[in-house]
Order: sequence, then structure tokens, then C-alpha cells
Amino acid sequence: MATPRISAAFFCPRLSKPAATQHSTKRMKPSTIKLALIQQTAIQPDATNPTAMLDVQMSACREAAKAGCHLALLQELHNGPYFCQQEDPGLFDLAEPIPGPTSERLGQLAAELEMVIVASVFERRAAGLYHNTAVVLDADGRLAGTYRKMHIPDDPGFYEKFYFTPGDQDPARGLGLIPVDTAVGRLGVLVCWDQWFPEAARLMALAGAELLLYPTAIGWDPTDDAAEQQRQREAWITVQRGHAIANGLPLAACNRVGLESDPSRATAGIRFWGSSFICGPQGEILAQANVTEPETLIVELDLARAEQVRRIWPFLRDRRIDAYGDLLRRYRD
Repeated sequence: MATPRISAAFFCPRLSKPAATQHSTKRMKPSTIKLALIQQTAIQPDATNPTAMLDVQMSACREAAKAGCHLALLQELHNGPYFCQQEDPGLFDLAEPIPGPTSERLGQLAAELEMVIVASVFERRAAGLYHNTAVVLDADGRLAGTYRKMHIPDDPGFYEKFYFTPGDQDPARGLGLIPVDTAVGRLGVLVCWDQWFPEAARLMALAGAELLLYPTAIGWDPTDDAAEQQRQREAWITVQRGHAIANGLPLAACNRVGLESDPSRATAGIRFWGSSFICGPQGEILAQANVTEPETLIVELDLARAEQVRRIWPFLRDRRIDAYGDLLRRYRD
């Protein structure tokens, strides 16, 4: 396996120097954080080392902590290959409870490194009830919150509806599109297919999220031509930059990378395109990983800049919430 490279960028300018104000308050959480995106290739677990891929993720978190990172974002379903290329009832055995082995190991690591870790787990909620769940481990090791993926795809090679039940939207129980408070700020955590839906990002922003985060597993059909592959990758980047702009928030998406074969041999597999990236509240790309290799992408990010952007682009102020009722319809017919 190739040794992942570490790439760093530093970006924390303000639009202008803010004037001193008597109404300013002391922030208990840092306004500037270092964020690491851990982009990795798949490792096939075996009987001698069933946690091989998680071990690699944890090692990368340690290296990120040495570089001064306060927050690490892992890719979607990072404990092994992307198993949803086929429908196999035996693969439900990969699921685990939360709290469970993965969240407990990562919680211990988060406490050791004093780092917030956003991870991804195939969750067994009950017999016959499973979720694709993001877990947020706070810097003291506690399980700060979870998010069960709400938009579930069912496309060739991405047969997720076979495995995952959509997450519930139940704010009273802390479920659904609810940000998670952590030592580094209020995190709006969503998962992969959610990134194509502006409503999810908007609701996280309206609940006070300071940073949008997307663990991801997306790639090309290797049989598509180069032009189609480029269109797909650019669309993925563009729609998320749009979420950042529309909500005046920084955004980070961490994707897996490399070719993963289809165990059923029904397709040519998926070439995950990597390209993990971080953009600012005006959609500006702050850093982006490569398309072929493992990489740890590190960015210094000024969370306070979002307020300066929102002052000049006050989209939340100008929303016509009285006119949007039909958004609750499937289609206006």
C-alpha cells in the first residue's frame, strides 16, 4: 500500500478587519482550527487483521495530530471496501452497534489526541434494521452525537437501499438534520448522497452549524469515457461549493480513492475519484486532494470568517419563507 502523503494549506483571512464592539463576547471555542481529511484506499480485511483499514485511519489521525490538527474527518464506511456494489445478506454481519467497537476505539483515540474525530459506521440498530451512520467523537473521547444518513441511493454499483434504512428526522430526540456541538464548534455532519440535496445543508445551517462535513464514497464507472467522468466529478464539487455559498459556511468532503472491484463481477467496479476538498464560505477551494492516491489534506480554517461573509451576502435575511410551502411536496402537479 502506498504511504499516504500529507498536504497542508493555510487559509484564515478576513474580508476586512472587524471594528471593535462593546457587544463582542469571548468565544469558548476556537475561531481558527486545523482540519484534516483522511483520504484512503480500501484494504480487504482478513482473519489475521480484521481491522486493518481502521488501523490505517487511526495512524493517519495520529499524524494529523502531530501536525497540530484539532479535527479529523474520515471517509464514508472507512472500515473496509465499499460493500454496496452487490446485494449480499451475509454482509449485514459487518454491521455493529453504536456505541460499539469502532466508536469505542476512535473515542479512546480522540481522547488521547485531544482531537474531534468524525467517522462512519455501518450501524446495527436492531435485527433487520441498519443505518449508514456518522459518529462524532469529541476531544475528550465521548460520543458527542450521531447522524444516520437520510438520503439513500439505489443505483448500479451503489445498492445502498438494500442495506440502509434512512435516518429519522426527529429533533426532539436529537435525530436527523441536527448539528453536533463539539470542542471545535457546531458541526453539520451529513453523509455522501446527502451532498446533492441543498435542503439538508440549509437545515443544518438554520440550526446553527458552523462547518458542513461530508464523509463520502463516490467514484466513476471505469467504462465511462473521460469526458463523462470529468462532468461527474466537477458536478460533485460544484454542488457542494454551492451549499457553502448559499449558507455562508465552510465545507469539507472526504472521499475514498482507488479502484474497487465488484465482487459479483456484474460491473467493472468503481474507481473512487478521491479529490477530497475543503472550501470556504464563498465556495472558494482552500485545498484539494489528488484523484489517485491516499492523502491527508490539512487546512487551517477560520470559522469566524463566515459571519463576515454573511454580512455582505445576507442570504438568510432575504429568504422568503412565506413562499416556500410547496417544497414539502414531491412535485408541483
